[in-house]
Amino acid sequence: MTTLARATDTLTRDALTVLQPGFAGTTAPDWLLRRLGEGLASVALFGRNVTSPEQVAALTAQLRAEREDVLVAIDEEGGDVTRLEVRTGSSFPGNHALGAVDDVGLTRAVAAELGRRLAAAGVDFNWAPSADVNSNPDNPVIGVRSFGADTDLVARHTAAYVTGMQSAGVATCTKHFPGHGDTGIDSHHAMPRIDVDADVLAGRDLVPFRAAVAAGTRAVMSAHILVPALDPDRPATLSRRILTDLLRGEMGYDGLIVTDGIEMKAIAGTYGIERGTVLAIAAGADAICVGGGLSDEGTVRRLSDALVEAVRAGELPEERLADAAERVRALARWTTANRPGAAAADTADGDVGLRAARRALRVTVAGEPAPLTEPAYVAAFTPVANIAVGDETPWGVAAELGRLLPGTETGSFNGADAGREALAAAGSRRIVAVVRDEHRHPWMAAALDVLLAARPDTIVVEMGVPRAEARGALHLATHGAARVCGRAAAEALAGV
Repeated sequence: MTTLARATDTLTRDALTVLQPGFAGTTAPDWLLRRLGEGLASVALFGRNVTSPEQVAALTAQLRAEREDVLVAIDEEGGDVTRLEVRTGSSFPGNHALGAVDDVGLTRAVAAELGRRLAAAGVDFNWAPSADVNSNPDNPVIGVRSFGADTDLVARHTAAYVTGMQSAGVATCTKHFPGHGDTGIDSHHAMPRIDVDADVLAGRDLVPFRAAVAAGTRAVMSAHILVPALDPDRPATLSRRILTDLLRGEMGYDGLIVTDGIEMKAIAGTYGIERGTVLAIAAGADAICVGGGLSDEGTVRRLSDALVEAVRAGELPEERLADAAERVRALARWTTANRPGAAAADTADGDVGLRAARRALRVTVAGEPAPLTEPAYVAAFTPVANIAVGDETPWGVAAELGRLLPGTETGSFNGADAGREALAAAGSRRIVAVVRDEHRHPWMAAALDVLLAARPDTIVVEMGVPRAEARGALHLATHGAARVCGRAAAEALAGV
């Protein structure tokens, strides 16, 4: 039996409350401020909204002047996926580098400092960490965003990250439940499918999420993936079996459940964003992430109207929507109560990210060491960036190496002729070839073949997952492409 809506205003406010939308620009538009007054409880920030920490602090102050308890969310993993430092590259290595070091105290310290910087900018909800076990080496979207391919390692570092970041008063959102690591498709583009039995999932993919729940993560993000062993019909984001029966029931999780971006093709291309939103809330999700691609008032109106109409049509129980909205408000109460004071600056550890990047660096030498003693040519073999990482954040070693060895030059290369083009551009200068996931890109491996055949003194820097054989006169694996990873590599190359 369907319960009728008690009051249109209450229903509409609840529908707005469960949305976590983005917007365009570096100040809040009028429509967003108006919606905050009407019930919207969360706002999402993306790279397009950020120019500096000071600007973000002014923006979040503008939002809180309209609604003091608004949740301000961001996708700030550190490493390759950074929004706060989208123009410069991150001051923190990502998960894969932290997993390579395997010091949970360091992971906790990195997360605490990143959380402190987010809190100082007025951000109190972070869609991180990724708890995915990167069991598929050809995974196009997780890779260095994962702590690694070992389940226990991923679990202990996920828990450390949650503990560290939440110590700074920033709620974590552990993702992508029930685990996006064994996929060969990016859910931004299509629906991935994981075909393993339930025992494998329980012993591999679910373990880090159990660790996150035990560590007190305030939110969990669902994945747009089909896992037939758990639900043969619906992807996780839309599956009651996965979100309610498994996550809430079997795993005992009682916090906020957030969807991955509802406009991603895995959902939008299959169900549409309105239908996907209704099905997600009905399945047990409490908040709908939207705004990475759709960031206008019309999207907010379409999704809130879809929820209201679904309740009125008896497709979505009003109690389920009200429960979801209350979970959002509960998280807002937690972040408001845990908002750090001015004394938080006294706990800053500004160098922890660089220290971690240096510890993550792995150097392999073939024969006699041949370090750089004069300006080099940095040939960056650049793959197409996945949407989660984006293509606006600089990466590589050229900028940092140029600072240490002035006169260093660089170029970016891609495709079948990349190796020959790099050789021609370098001339007689020593070549530093920078790659990213060489094992996933045949053209990249072929380019290195060309370089090393002609110039065996070439240095190779791998800034992705280092699965390909180490080769070159020197081979450096940074385990990520954050700015500090590039600096750590440059220091090693220049001998400083």
